[in-house]
Amino acid sequence: MPLRLLHSEPSISIFYDYHHNWLYANWTGDQSLESVQGGCLLLLDFLRNERCSKVLNDNTEVTSMWSDASEWVGATWFPMMADAGLEYFAWVYSSNVYSRLSADLSMQHTTRPIVLSFDSQELATSWLRLM
Repeated sequence: MPLRLLHSEPSISIFYDYHHNWLYANWTGDQSLESVQGGCLLLLDFLRNERCSKVLNDNTEVTSMWSDASEWVGATWFPMMADAGLEYFAWVYSSNVYSRLSADLSMQHTTRPIVLSFDSQELATSWLRLM
């Protein structure tokens, strides 16, 4: 992937993928309400700045539960992202069962944009390319 780093901190790195014209978010380590909200708001800003309609959201390296942020992600942040132009969101699960449950809970709280979850980055990328 030809990527341009937009932002990096211990909990998230955000890139713009020139080849696919989408944002790539790589979340790492333990997550909290504060880290999730902060990272999500950064993604919102970069989505607006880069004017893209897709996000590849990679939780492969997330190591903890972050369910205290799940409802906010689904009910508040996803609609904000949709209003900013997001149409498709591919979510790559962590192998951590609690992180996975947090992601599932977030998806239960949203109706837009279209959000699908995947067990591998390859599957997520393939789906996002087709959209």
